[in-house]
Amino acid sequence: MTTPPPKDDHDEAGLRVSPPPASAAGVPGVLHGVKAVLEQAGVRRGVTTLRLVNQQRGFDCPGCAWPEPGKPHLAEFCENGAKAVAEETTIRRVDAAFFAAHPVAELSERSDHWLGQQGRLTEPMLRDTGDTHYRPVSWDRALDIIATELRGLASPDDAVFYTSGRTSNEAAFLYQLFARTLGTNNLPDCSNMCHESSGAALTETLGVGKGSVSITDITDHADLIVVVGQNPGTNHPRMLTALEQAKRRGARIVAINPLPEAGLHTFKNPQTVRGVVGKGTLLSDLYLQVRLGGDLAFFQAVNRLLTDAGAVDHAFIDEFTTGYDDAVAAWQKIDWDDVATATGLTREALEAFVAEVRQAQSIIVCWAMGLTQHKKAVPTIREIVNFLLLRGNVGRPGAGACPVRGHSNVQGDRTMGIWEKPPAAFLDALEAEFGITAPRRPGHDTVDTIRAMRDGKVAVFMAMGGNFASATPDSDLTAAALQSVPLTVHVSTKLNKSHALAGRRSIILPCLGRTERDVQAGGEQFVTVEDSMSAVHASRGTLRPASDQLRSEVAIVCGLASRVFGDDGASAVPWGSFAADYSAVRARIARVVPGFSDYEAKVAVPGGFVLPHPPRDSRSFPTASGKAQFSVNELEVLRVPPGRLILQTVRSHDQFNTTIYGLDDRYRGIRDGRRVVFVNPADLVELGIDDGAMVDLVSEWHDGDRRAPSFRVVSYPTAPGCAAAYFPETNVLVPLDHTAEISNTPASKSVIIRLEPASA
Repeated sequence: MTTPPPKDDHDEAGLRVSPPPASAAGVPGVLHGVKAVLEQAGVRRGVTTLRLVNQQRGFDCPGCAWPEPGKPHLAEFCENGAKAVAEETTIRRVDAAFFAAHPVAELSERSDHWLGQQGRLTEPMLRDTGDTHYRPVSWDRALDIIATELRGLASPDDAVFYTSGRTSNEAAFLYQLFARTLGTNNLPDCSNMCHESSGAALTETLGVGKGSVSITDITDHADLIVVVGQNPGTNHPRMLTALEQAKRRGARIVAINPLPEAGLHTFKNPQTVRGVVGKGTLLSDLYLQVRLGGDLAFFQAVNRLLTDAGAVDHAFIDEFTTGYDDAVAAWQKIDWDDVATATGLTREALEAFVAEVRQAQSIIVCWAMGLTQHKKAVPTIREIVNFLLLRGNVGRPGAGACPVRGHSNVQGDRTMGIWEKPPAAFLDALEAEFGITAPRRPGHDTVDTIRAMRDGKVAVFMAMGGNFASATPDSDLTAAALQSVPLTVHVSTKLNKSHALAGRRSIILPCLGRTERDVQAGGEQFVTVEDSMSAVHASRGTLRPASDQLRSEVAIVCGLASRVFGDDGASAVPWGSFAADYSAVRARIARVVPGFSDYEAKVAVPGGFVLPHPPRDSRSFPTASGKAQFSVNELEVLRVPPGRLILQTVRSHDQFNTTIYGLDDRYRGIRDGRRVVFVNPADLVELGIDDGAMVDLVSEWHDGDRRAPSFRVVSYPTAPGCAAAYFPETNVLVPLDHTAEISNTPASKSVIIRLEPASA
């Protein structure tokens, strides 16, 4: 039943638009997920693998970081999780014959969808300087080339080590140890582009840069759940099950988002009779269509209304917080006209939300990249913390902050030290454990890495997973920057755009996927991951690897390190021993990383263990003051010139990050195409543009315009003055220097654009 990969790229000629549905998931979601598995993996291989997704003796889904419940369902995966498994377990192969038939210049013109659909990488590949094609290379030769370049660097800071969220705890720990043994903190990762703003705001205000709730807080305890700047129906579909459980228990749910999303309207749970043959569960009790970038003004106004009404927990504020009086004084200066302009909401809408808040004892606020990718992202999240602190909604059941992370171990990577600005205590622990001299100067984050490559200051760029070229902003500039690097190295399971937009000399190292058996000298291994709610658990693959030449990420890092620093006898770090037995890695993690004592024993327990979180566990706050911090946040209203719109980049439903599973977005009524721009019908009338017209999207920045050509206009109920279009196609419109304050995250959700007739 499997099908071959597409031979030709898609031309968008068959794009169809229909009214979006009012519900998410249901039987169609099951059928689409199963169809993807059957087409790529076949019946036996696919069914065998799906039954182990997110199971306690199985493997962690390579998709999102939503946590597993205490007792996982027999089918504990969503439609997009099934598609992720399908692409990893596919029988399609990208081998030496494929690369011989496709020059790099051709691959660079292919879409992310076409590249990803070709299948699994099977052997190391090298494109030497001046070559037109990748050619096979032995593992020894590939690693020797990389090691030679790293040993010959003028400075360790001439190398950059990027990480994607799929990397295991063990591999991430060794990767950062390798970089710091070399002498650099250049460890950018995908957190820099998604929840860096959350970490910065939460660390400053609560003392811990992670969420403070568990899944049972949502399902069993919360009275009010606020979902803001997030589309769980597409990006974290299993979250809908938790919301349904909360709703059926009596919790209220408020959705705040510029786009109405089917998943936050009605959920048809395919695991229940109601979801299969019934009407499903209406999730949102109140939907507030906020203008893009208006969330800061929204929460400031709400906090003003709550304090004016005296609806605050003074006992909690007095005992556990500081800065309250300054925050109240700032709220008293709110200009209500600015609030109306920024949010697009009426005073009545704000008061309706406040009424929900006042009726709730325990409140959780959930958010994702709809909040984190704005210039004022960090102040916005600080203001959400203000909102939670006002009524004591931190450190008790059913209450707290819930940043919903994207990739499945992106939070674990940061816990393991993947960060360009590591705390001194972590570096001290590394030095004490391994006898190395850890660098103390801050390294490059993702945006600074692109700047450094552009300026000729990077000699080696290595990526552990991910698709750097497609995930990053300012696509043309980033592509040119990557291609100028003397050597790029990509550790990958599948082909992607970054392999085609690689450096002057480039190497692809194929690695094992989550679904595959990992057998080393010390026997069969497992790895561990951390989910979005700080739970750490084991992940074990069971399938035979797609090729005998695949190596694990741990083995790749250790093999390279042995060549750079010497073997176990010549190096302060026993790289060979770590590659043979991952329990040896976990033993070192237990001594270096707080919360991981007795690591091996804890992770052997089904379901794993939860890391400590002082604000959640004991209402203790490891901030400078020892208390939770109220903050004063300056409102900056985004004012748009006439004839312009605010653009946000979004995912389609057939997509996870830069991985494009298919060309449909069922929940928005889009079939067989991606180059669409969603615009409010009233804005189309004002702009004099017809629904269905072909336009170019042009972003405006102080250094000039950027253009994304040939998009079909789709009349859609977006917030007035706002538009939406899919990434990575619109990443070209996001200027490199258009970033969030403090976090330096690309501000991809607030790009000023104009629509022009499509160029010829």
